[in-house]
Amino acid sequence: MAALSCPFHPKVYKSSQNIKARPSISCSMQPSQSNTKVIVNGAAKEIGRAAVIAVTRARGMEVAGAVDSHLVGEDIGKVCDMEEPLEIPIINDLTMVLGSISQSKATGVVIDFTDPSTVYDNVKQATAFGMKSVVYVPRIKPDTITALSVLCEKASMGCLVAPTLSIGSILLQQAAISASFHYNNVEIVESRASAKDLPSPDAVQIARNLSNLGQIYNRQDISTDALARGQVLGEDGVRVHSLVLPGLPSSTTVHFSGPGEVYSLKHDITDVQCLMPGLILAIRKVVRLKNLVYGLEKFL
Repeated sequence: MAALSCPFHPKVYKSSQNIKARPSISCSMQPSQSNTKVIVNGAAKEIGRAAVIAVTRARGMEVAGAVDSHLVGEDIGKVCDMEEPLEIPIINDLTMVLGSISQSKATGVVIDFTDPSTVYDNVKQATAFGMKSVVYVPRIKPDTITALSVLCEKASMGCLVAPTLSIGSILLQQAAISASFHYNNVEIVESRASAKDLPSPDAVQIARNLSNLGQIYNRQDISTDALARGQVLGEDGVRVHSLVLPGLPSSTTVHFSGPGEVYSLKHDITDVQCLMPGLILAIRKVVRLKNLVYGLEKFL
């Protein structure tokens, strides 16, 4: 985001009675040297384009690079349908962009929207150039997270791995943990527009959170193998049911029940924009880190 530079110049106006000095202010837009330089890796994706717009509008940060294997050479501002081009071409070479930004000695953050198979190498490259990383790549293997943690610890370099950037999703997870201490029956019902990656990372994370509490849920039919009862996640009886219909919003509902009552928590996602407040928060927080942190909820 550009900083506003406003030099002050007094201007003199003459009249027959007297002479009065009135101030005038001329303003020009100049890039701030203190802005965090943000590189978006996966910039041509829907979430990458949304991230470019969000970072451009946020205070204290600016888009400094766009990396993707698609639309190479295109101006990322035009790709994002912004009013004016950003004069930043999409480049299919993360190392080249990192090298260019590192020469400015400014604080840099790489946002990674790529693929589980490339995350480690991407963070390793960013670390080598002295830049922090925010990783939002679903279904990263635990071994990869462990390796990243060791890498960041040795380099004293910050990295935030976020299973979700949706603040609403995080609040749902926290509310579900609180409710689980009061109910012995729980089921997760989710809806998606397509059958890709089911059960969803959100449902898996909720089930993992509840299982880590050491309780056993749904004891009455925990051993049933009826397919209609959904998939059991973990060993503690938490079941997930996935509804797939084109046009459905991404929705996650956690149902709890006890004697004489049912308690339900629901979160709907209607647009990728819901991830942007969490992304901006992640960028602001990761610049202060010197190790790996898993989960944006650590900063809420």
